[in-house]
Amino acid sequence: MYCTSLPLICKENKSIKSTSDHEVLDQLARIHDFVLGPEEHECAHKIRCTILNLQSRNINFVMQALQSNHNCHQMQLTTNTVDSLLQNFGDDWQSAMGFFQWAGSRPGYKHTTYAYNKIVDLLGKMKQIDHMWDLVEKMKIEGLITLETVAKIMRRLVGAGRWKDAVSFFDDLGRIGLAKDTETMNFLLDTLCKEKKVEVAREVFMELKAHIPADAYTFNIFVHGWCIARRIEEAIWTIQEMRGYGFRPSVITYSTILMAHCKQSNFCKVYEVLDEMVADDCPPNVVTYTIIINSLARTQDVEQVLDVVNRMKSSGCKPDTRFYNTLINILGKAGRLDDAFHIFEIEMGMNGVNPDISTYNIMISIFCQHDQEQNALHVLKEMEYSPCKPVLQTYNPLLKLCFRMGKIDDQLKSLLSDITTKHHLSFDLDTYTLLIHGLCGTGHVEWAYFLFNEMLGQEIVPRIRTCRLLMDLAIQKNMDVAVERIKSMISRSKV
Repeated sequence: MYCTSLPLICKENKSIKSTSDHEVLDQLARIHDFVLGPEEHECAHKIRCTILNLQSRNINFVMQALQSNHNCHQMQLTTNTVDSLLQNFGDDWQSAMGFFQWAGSRPGYKHTTYAYNKIVDLLGKMKQIDHMWDLVEKMKIEGLITLETVAKIMRRLVGAGRWKDAVSFFDDLGRIGLAKDTETMNFLLDTLCKEKKVEVAREVFMELKAHIPADAYTFNIFVHGWCIARRIEEAIWTIQEMRGYGFRPSVITYSTILMAHCKQSNFCKVYEVLDEMVADDCPPNVVTYTIIINSLARTQDVEQVLDVVNRMKSSGCKPDTRFYNTLINILGKAGRLDDAFHIFEIEMGMNGVNPDISTYNIMISIFCQHDQEQNALHVLKEMEYSPCKPVLQTYNPLLKLCFRMGKIDDQLKSLLSDITTKHHLSFDLDTYTLLIHGLCGTGHVEWAYFLFNEMLGQEIVPRIRTCRLLMDLAIQKNMDVAVERIKSMISRSKV
């Protein structure tokens, strides 16, 4: 008998309702959160089902399906429902556009600026530039273009190789009631630099600087752009230009140069930049040091990492949670589990630094990588009593360890029960994928197919490789009904 997961457990228990540089610098984008009421949730479910059941999904088919569906026709559509659905289409721009147009055609319904920006961004991402421009024209008429819209349009145009159109769009900002000022100029320059068009950005800047004043951020954009292009000398020259305009380089400026040297593993230059920062009365901060130790980790020279840690401490710079997370991860991967655990259990508390969810997740993952199940479970127990409650990502290393150690009937079932019953978490695509692949690899094909059906019931579309793996094993076991259902899923996924 295999373990049930969320839906079945809920019926049985009535009370249950490696660190990258970009992560070091902080995540710039967050998914917008929407909380749907019961009626809104029901509407969203009906709309999703209508679209998912289509054999072919283009703009017109999606619109027609929604228009002809009685349930969709009768529902009271809210902006909250529409906006929440628009963030879940992935790269399926045709379904998103069909849904967007259908919603906009409903009597009395008017799209939010968020919805327009979401579709503009998706169309640009998928290089549907003509469709994007059509939508932008509608936004112009309704006065809905914001600075966020401008940034998205510029980014997608340059990403599609149409940087001249991005420059022309900037030139036309006055016609849509937006100013050609330092902020919008910086949008354009930043977009060009991030798409490795730093020389084009320089030409644009040389044309505009007589009319639009630069600020410190303008020069930081160029420092970053030259570093992306691996032309560090030009980045250093830009710092001198920056001083000529009366702006002092900041920690961000220096850290950008420093990161470029780190990416080239030129740590002699890294230490020179550190010395220069101190001499310029611009001392490195904890983010700077985190970048360095994260980069040094790739050399697997733990002693050099610890030298930097000691240098940071002697400078008076205080570690933060992200710094400790990076250091714990480095020590764990190097096999120095006792040192990692000492920092987690003792040093962080002594320095008044609280662990966050990532700290616990890293510590659990480290122990699991070294097959130390009991230590991992001990950290999990600590986490449950802390303000940082477990999330799905907390359990993934433990689930993998169960499959690796063959503890399917006892430990795996216990963990799944904790996830769904104790912590009220719902499986996502990654967790379902991990479980199905793990169960297939250990011969539990029926249980894997049960979870496959369950994820479809949760409106989570399996990955193609998951479908093919499960189908091959189902064929071997003569699970004819399962084979036909999986084939149907593969066929629909190819649409």
